[in-house]
Amino acid sequence: MTDITPLHLETVRLRIRPFALDDLTAITAIMDEAFGAQPLAERRQWIEWSVRNYVALARMYQPPYGDYALVRKTDDALIGAVGYVQSYGPFGKLPYFRARSNEPVSELFTPQFGLFWALGKAHQGQGYATEGARALIDHAFAHLNLKHIVATTEYDNHASIAVMRRLGMIIERNPDPTPPWFQLVGVLEHPALRA
Repeated sequence: MTDITPLHLETVRLRIRPFALDDLTAITAIMDEAFGAQPLAERRQWIEWSVRNYVALARMYQPPYGDYALVRKTDDALIGAVGYVQSYGPFGKLPYFRARSNEPVSELFTPQFGLFWALGKAHQGQGYATEGARALIDHAFAHLNLKHIVATTEYDNHASIAVMRRLGMIIERNPDPTPPWFQLVGVLEHPALRA
């Protein structure tokens, strides 16, 4: 791993940067739309933790886990969040992981390196989630040297499933009804493994 500093990435239309405390109002509205309303005090704790987390992880030479601001370049508007998350679940049940392991199928949970994205409703359907996620994937493969990256979503989250497909992910369905956060899993291998 050669680059563990907080992310500052650019795409054609977007900037991905660390959150700042001044982003609280804008990101609260976006996260409330995406995941349901939370008390402002809880959102404030989250953004304060996020800002501290960037520095703490870099000091410990850890990957740049966390949520990052997704900003449109044309008007500097905060339109969403993207980031790297620790994804936790029974990955060994999924065909992708079973085919690459000599271990028997297990109910045990393991962590994987995951992606996160959330957009304000006014900015959905314009390719921003795919563009932001693609930038994170490219960074993860080029600078973090990941073997693969995952994303999870619910069975009925058709927008996120479409993003996974546009990213070229293999989409797998949890064969069991639990855990509730582990319904569909997208997996994308490092390009060297796909060659």
